Amino acid sequence: MDFSLWTCATRGHETYAPDEPELAARLHVTTPAGESWRCLRCGDFVPGEPRRHGPADNAPEVPRGRLLRDRVIMRLLALERIFRALLLLLVGAGVLELRGSQEHWRTKWGEELPLIRQLADQIGWDPDHSKIVHWVDKAFTLSPATLIWVAVALFAYAAIQLTEAVGLWLVKRWGEYFAVIATSIFLPLEIYELTEKITFLRASALLINLAAVIWLLWSKSLFGLNGGSRAYYAEHHTESLLTVERSAVAAKAESAAAG
Repeated sequence: MDFSLWTCATRGHETYAPDEPELAARLHVTTPAGESWRCLRCGDFVPGEPRRHGPADNAPEVPRGRLLRDRVIMRLLALERIFRALLLLLVGAGVLELRGSQEHWRTKWGEELPLIRQLADQIGWDPDHSKIVHWVDKAFTLSPATLIWVAVALFAYAAIQLTEAVGLWLVKRWGEYFAVIATSIFLPLEIYELTEKITFLRASALLINLAAVIWLLWSKSLFGLNGGSRAYYAEHHTESLLTVERSAVAAKAESAAAG
């Protein structure tokens, strides 16, 4: 998939007219149909007026190529973190609701459990050996103070997930570091859960998190890997189409001065 063309198709081309004449000449052509400006994302010439204009230093940073693909992957990871956070918030709210009326919910649970068993028989699920059912039964025996701490822990974990999501969605350097550190902290717990019982959800969660950590560490050159911060910022600098054209203008000027 060409992420540059796909993004331009959904969001429009990113054309820019720099004030510097020599640089503008490299991004502009005149055709029988009128003037066209080169898109900073996909590199195609787009007929019509530029979307923005001004000094080259004020041009927007437009990711393209591998950087654009990485941005799409990071935002998919951010969406997955948001889904987790919402689930944790719902569970935490449920725990707080349970704290004030444990007897009421215990009675309701006892009334609904036979219906759950009937459904479980249809899909081949054994609720008597389910950890979810066990956790629900155990929750009814916890003290209100303990339930508050459980809810606080769930909300704190949700906050970590939301912080990861924000950093990844905005493609911030701190977000990449935070995601790696926060995800790595919980990897031993996920591995331990698999030693107790291997399930599709547990295995999938571990694989996603492990792949995310490895990918972020290497592709974003975190903690000095793969060239470190110098390689990270150099790639962002050289991938910019405007930077490439500015370098070409500078090289042409140097060649003319030398000649």
